[in-house]
Amino acid sequence: MSKTEVVVYANSDLLAAAAAARLVTRLVDLQAAKGSASLVLTGGGTGIAVLEQLRRSPARDAVDWSRLDLYWGDERFVPADDDERNERQARRALLDHVPVDEKRVHPMAASDGEFGDDPDAAAEAYARVLAANARPEDHGDVPGFDIMLLGLGGEGHTASVFPESPAVYETERSVIAVRNSPKPPPTRISLTLPAIRQARDVWLMTTGGAKADAVALALSGAGEVQLPVAGARGTHRTLWLIDRTAAAKLSHVYLPPTA
Repeated sequence: MSKTEVVVYANSDLLAAAAAARLVTRLVDLQAAKGSASLVLTGGGTGIAVLEQLRRSPARDAVDWSRLDLYWGDERFVPADDDERNERQARRALLDHVPVDEKRVHPMAASDGEFGDDPDAAAEAYARVLAANARPEDHGDVPGFDIMLLGLGGEGHTASVFPESPAVYETERSVIAVRNSPKPPPTRISLTLPAIRQARDVWLMTTGGAKADAVALALSGAGEVQLPVAGARGTHRTLWLIDRTAAAKLSHVYLPPTA
């Protein structure tokens, strides 16, 4: 039975530091239990702040980075050297500073990569990567990711699945091209909600009062077509890591005092 937990931090800095510490502990435990672990990364200010905190943590070397499979939940379809790419930001924040096994790092294609400026081909290629890494016990073409990190927008999008967009209605494909995104850049690649829901643990991380409505609606049972983040759930656990301002419209959680 999947469960939902909400943890509120006093501010965004505490959230990033605590999420990084929580991530180290969970990855170490997973590797001790089964030899390896899989992690899906996200972009955005909070997601990258967590990776930066992890890079600076004295505990980071407790993780065996060579036994970690890394994926992305979505990507901006821009050239490989564009600073907007989630992969580029993640490498600068963490991956360039730890001994990852590049064969186990699975970025989405760039717009100047092997598929050229064809986001559909790039999405199909990423779907093949996922299928190739799925195990029999995953019962499908998507790996049962151990942890998926996600952010959300004030209007309720997560990954690059936006409200009432074609992506939110997708039920067959695991990865899709997104065009005419309401948030720039307009062209993206994203996991779909069914693929997101293959993760054992989904961690939704966000900060700021602009996200408070979306957080409250998602946790009160809103529909995923109007609020895609409401459809982002883990098979075992959905963990909301939010700061005090993002939690301002929740009446059923403890709000820590401000720092």
